[in-house]
Amino acid sequence: MKHQSDRGGSRLPRPLFRAARSLSRVQYNLRGDIHRLLHRRRRIDDLRRFERRWFSQNGEDGILRIIFETIGVTNRFCVEFGVEDGRQCNTRYLLEKAGWTGLRMDGADHDARFGTIRKEFITAENICALFAKYAVPREFDLLSIDIDGNDYWVWRAIEGYGPRVVVIEYNSSLPPDQSRVIAYDPAFQWDGTNYFGASLLALARLGRSKGYTLVGCESQGVNAFFVRDDLIGERFTVRSVAERYAAPGYGVVRDGRFIGHRPTPRIAEMVQV
Repeated sequence: MKHQSDRGGSRLPRPLFRAARSLSRVQYNLRGDIHRLLHRRRRIDDLRRFERRWFSQNGEDGILRIIFETIGVTNRFCVEFGVEDGRQCNTRYLLEKAGWTGLRMDGADHDARFGTIRKEFITAENICALFAKYAVPREFDLLSIDIDGNDYWVWRAIEGYGPRVVVIEYNSSLPPDQSRVIAYDPAFQWDGTNYFGASLLALARLGRSKGYTLVGCESQGVNAFFVRDDLIGERFTVRSVAERYAAPGYGVVRDGRFIGHRPTPRIAEMVQV
């Protein structure tokens, strides 16, 4: 579900590129040190205030920056799947500008124009094996899931790994008082309708069972942000799912407001969790 166009730009000579990347990493870390000193007693509440987009779909780049400025980083390792060609995703800024390393996967063939992307079709059955195949650390900083379908089931299947932050797409066509998810089908392919993924409440309940707290959503109603419970402390204001929910800011317009992707009767097939 990517729409932003590539911003392009000329390439720097390799020595200058390396110097610029090192400087960006220092600046990224310095901002975090300054933020923690100035705001160590101030809880982060509305993540939407920090939205900024360099390579992400909406404002995820800025939200992730403030989260990691708040909790710090460890091994600067990220995993993201469902990145398409990598042009527009939640980890490109970290990999290109902030000195991170990581694994990105997608089910289709892509060249390396926007970095290395492993061709893998993600399912609940194979996700842990793929983590092992590509030597993902047992604990790492960021996991981002956007596969337009089985997101809930794949996150549920991840065992033995402890990402500190999880970003996952939710189906904002479903109101925040419903806990519903598509029936699991390992061969699922999104058809462009609102039959995909899971409601925010379903993901919040899953996150709670895995030791994560919902800390917010971005303003377009696409991605939800979870932080591992041991990192919440006094850093984030914890609110209800209804308070954190953001309605669709995309798709079909009905009665003057967005309602998300094209409605389908299949929405009734979603299961309660």
